[in-house]
Amino acid sequence: MMYAVCCIAGAIVAAGVLFLILQVLGKTALQVAIKEGEKLKADAIAAGEAKAKESELTARQEIIKNKEAFEKEVEKDRRDMREAEQRLAKREDTLDRKLDTLTVKEHNLESMESRLANRDKALTAKEKQLDEAVEEQRQKLLQISGMTLEQAREILLQRVESECRHEAGALVQKITEQAQEEAKEKARMITLQAIQRYASEQTCDHTVSTVEIPSDDMKGRVIGREGRNIRAFEKSTGVDVIIDDTPGLVIVSCFDPVRREIARRSLEKLIQDGRIHPARIEELVEQTTKEMEEQLLRLGREAVQEANIPNIPKGIIPLLGRLAYRTSYGQNVLRHSMEVAYIAQVIADELGLDGSIARRAGLLHDIGKAMDHETEGGHPQIGKDFLKKFNESEAVLNACEGHHGDVPATTPYTPIIMAADAISASRPGARRESLDRYIKRLQELEGIALGFDGVRQAYAIQAGREIRVIVDANKMDDAISAKVARDVAKKIEETMTYPGEIKVTLIREVRAVEYAR
Repeated sequence: MMYAVCCIAGAIVAAGVLFLILQVLGKTALQVAIKEGEKLKADAIAAGEAKAKESELTARQEIIKNKEAFEKEVEKDRRDMREAEQRLAKREDTLDRKLDTLTVKEHNLESMESRLANRDKALTAKEKQLDEAVEEQRQKLLQISGMTLEQAREILLQRVESECRHEAGALVQKITEQAQEEAKEKARMITLQAIQRYASEQTCDHTVSTVEIPSDDMKGRVIGREGRNIRAFEKSTGVDVIIDDTPGLVIVSCFDPVRREIARRSLEKLIQDGRIHPARIEELVEQTTKEMEEQLLRLGREAVQEANIPNIPKGIIPLLGRLAYRTSYGQNVLRHSMEVAYIAQVIADELGLDGSIARRAGLLHDIGKAMDHETEGGHPQIGKDFLKKFNESEAVLNACEGHHGDVPATTPYTPIIMAADAISASRPGARRESLDRYIKRLQELEGIALGFDGVRQAYAIQAGREIRVIVDANKMDDAISAKVARDVAKKIEETMTYPGEIKVTLIREVRAVEYAR
């Protein structure tokens, strides 16, 4: 019992001691925590103050930058305002000077108007005095002559009219004769000068296209089995191939000279290649056609460059190249056009006109011949309609349409092109005809002349450019002879086609024959 009491008392004492120990330790930990909390608080306050100072410094720097940028912008605006003020000041000074000048001019004009008004008054007074003096002299003359004013005026007008008419008639006759003489001489000199200044070949182009065949075996291969090769060739080229008994020769016939040339070149390539069949024929014809188109373009460009004519539309250049394969009475049409262009320029320059317009009209005057195989109508109208699509000038259009006299000339360049065309066509060696056509033309000329009453004989001379007509002197006099000559020339113009002109010389001769026996 006693032991239990002691144990309980010991436990109570131990609990008390433990309580005291825990109380002492709690106070110590609390003090340590308080100290650590105060330390953390002090550190936080110091960090906050440092952060605040740093933010304040950053804000001040940003304010300084913005202030500097604002000051720069303000300075720039001030400079702009000062420059604007200076410009306005200069303009104001200029306006002040102009105002002063206008004020001076206004004063001068006012003084000039005053002087003119005074002079006008003086002139009016003098005119009035002169009218009075003239009227007084007129009345005195009427009293002296005993005629009225109308009678005197009529007599004076009749006398002046008679004198002026006589003098004007004489002057007109003199000027007309002088102009005719000078015009003939001037035209002759201009024509001779144009011909002399242009030097050209006197040869003619051949219009027959032939291809040489090396052997009869090759001729048979060209024909093909049952004629299939030659049929394919004619179908591809649009020409007629004539193969007869002539050894080593094949004739290519076609109205279109370009197609005829394509066919000739294609046939030569086939003969050189040796592989002759329809597929190869089509291939070579297509290839040759492309080569011909390139060559036509090249020939057209060379012609434009040689004629020195700028700004020729691209659509016209290939047709100029086609003219190189077109002939007229054996004369190459492109070379003829070049001749006409040069001669027309010389004539226009001598007459004081624009030589470049004449040269352009001369080069393009026969452009219709490049299309007359494809289009209905004469080549002047075809050429004019074609050039109109390219907005050519009226001078070129009228020269193209009227160079054969089909339409009236509306510009001075059309007669120049007509003259140049005749010169180029009629110069020696320019054109040729076959013997049959030449003889037929001479016979036709003589037949026209012999068809008139009173004509005894007719002879075509100078290659058909002149016809001598001999009439019976007993059947017609000189006046009728002149009329017959005009009628013969007119009928030749209406019924025949010829280059240049034909001179009609009518001869009326009276012979008296007697015999002495």
